[in-house]
Amino acid sequence: MHKKIVVPLIAAALFTGIPFAQAASNLVFCSEGSPAGFDPAQYTTGTDFDASAETMFNRLIQFERGGTRVIPGLATTWDISEDGKAYTFHLREGVKFHTTDYFKPTREFNADDVLFTFQRMLDKNHPFRKAYPTEFPYFTGMGMDSNIAKIEKMDEHTVRFVLNEVDAAFIQNLAMSFASIHSAEYANQLLKQGKATDLNQKPVGTGPFVFSRYQKDAVIRYKGNKDYWKPEDVKLDNLIFSINTDASVRMQKLKAGECQITLLPRPADLESLKNDTNLNMPSQPGFNDGYIAYNVEHGDLGKLEVRQALDMAVNKKAIVDAIYQGAGQVAVNGMPPTQWSYDESLKDAPYDPEKAKELLAKAGVKPGTEFTLWAMPVQRPYNPNARQMAEMLQSDWAKIGIKTRIVSYEWGEYNKRAKDGEHDIMLIGWSGDNGDPDNWLGTLYGCDAIGGNNYSRWCDKDYDALIKKAKRISDQGERSTLYMQAQQILKQQVPITPIAHSTVYQPMRKEVQDFKISPFALNSFYGVSVDK
Repeated sequence: MHKKIVVPLIAAALFTGIPFAQAASNLVFCSEGSPAGFDPAQYTTGTDFDASAETMFNRLIQFERGGTRVIPGLATTWDISEDGKAYTFHLREGVKFHTTDYFKPTREFNADDVLFTFQRMLDKNHPFRKAYPTEFPYFTGMGMDSNIAKIEKMDEHTVRFVLNEVDAAFIQNLAMSFASIHSAEYANQLLKQGKATDLNQKPVGTGPFVFSRYQKDAVIRYKGNKDYWKPEDVKLDNLIFSINTDASVRMQKLKAGECQITLLPRPADLESLKNDTNLNMPSQPGFNDGYIAYNVEHGDLGKLEVRQALDMAVNKKAIVDAIYQGAGQVAVNGMPPTQWSYDESLKDAPYDPEKAKELLAKAGVKPGTEFTLWAMPVQRPYNPNARQMAEMLQSDWAKIGIKTRIVSYEWGEYNKRAKDGEHDIMLIGWSGDNGDPDNWLGTLYGCDAIGGNNYSRWCDKDYDALIKKAKRISDQGERSTLYMQAQQILKQQVPITPIAHSTVYQPMRKEVQDFKISPFALNSFYGVSVDK
């Protein structure tokens, strides 16, 4: 079991060395897991982004808090060429990188930082990437590595991206967490010191909070950035992540006032939380999808009949009733119904264990065949209890003669091993990142996303041609038509079994002011204050 640390407000004030009278400018967030690192470009999970991109970094452009609209970030304005292939960004002046005990910047943010950030992802022979070999699953999964032809520094405060093909989602993609801007000066310092990996352990950004220290499975500490380029967004002296994988512990701490905000309550706790007069419980329909991914590269799972059999043997309604307890709806598709271009004509195959047995026999799969079934060790917005769901699936599949061995790892290791394709079948899911259909249909199921977020390792040439064509068109109606055709193929080929779309609840104490629920299941604390 992980050791857990309780961080009461008084202890937080004493530990940080600030007078207790000012303790109200601290905010303790009970988070659900340890980040794998602090370089947003390397990762794909909200746990990693909350701890890095949402606290310490900025993007050229960003999503407004609580919404999907793109607003200026480190770029104040941008221009798009008539052919849709060139994007020119005009950079904000006067932005300072963080000063820490391991880095003191000698200049302000400029075009060199943008070039470093993206050239490292674009060029496998980039000096920093050779010193610190790293993969960038979002960047490659969305095909940006092949579509960005070049990045040009026009002057100190102007950068141009030139694309090989039109990408209708390009602006939205650049607002995502993975595109957080690093300091080129800091990277050069690390190279000279032979400490390139520190980019991921000792982060430096331009964001509203400055990294202080991290103790795995316990706590992350940040200080409010007094030099932030948008000072009205920094209303906290100290931000503290208290890491607790156990949802019941998080809720106990919230009720006791040991943290002011948390996430991912268990469905069984919702009523108690709603009735607590010290708490607020805002909620909204989740822009998410929890699903089963079948690794088509592993033996019998490469056969369509086997995937169809497993799919129709899943008692979805029973699972959603037991796991989500009224806070979710049965999913039919590989993206939520609130996403534009969703194909409402799609239907699930009927629950039919007997037909499933016939399909397995036809595919030559003998009773007693065993698969590993991976279950997430943490709660996610799209799945409040992966272990219980895995046990229910184990029971469902036993009825058709399939044995499953439930496997789990620490969250960072779970994702890493899954991206390497070690699993047979796994529970996973997704919360949308940018409001564009490609963020589902391309990022999760496209050929380019194998080794990234395509955990099924499924590559269908007809499907891939449709989603790539859709990205090259700016007309939303035409894109929708292509995406609906792609969804039909996805449903027919069964690389996944969608399970549920959940409702997102965000428990917090009433003294928390101006926190916004993100449609992308991220937790941002800029602009947030604690009422004294």
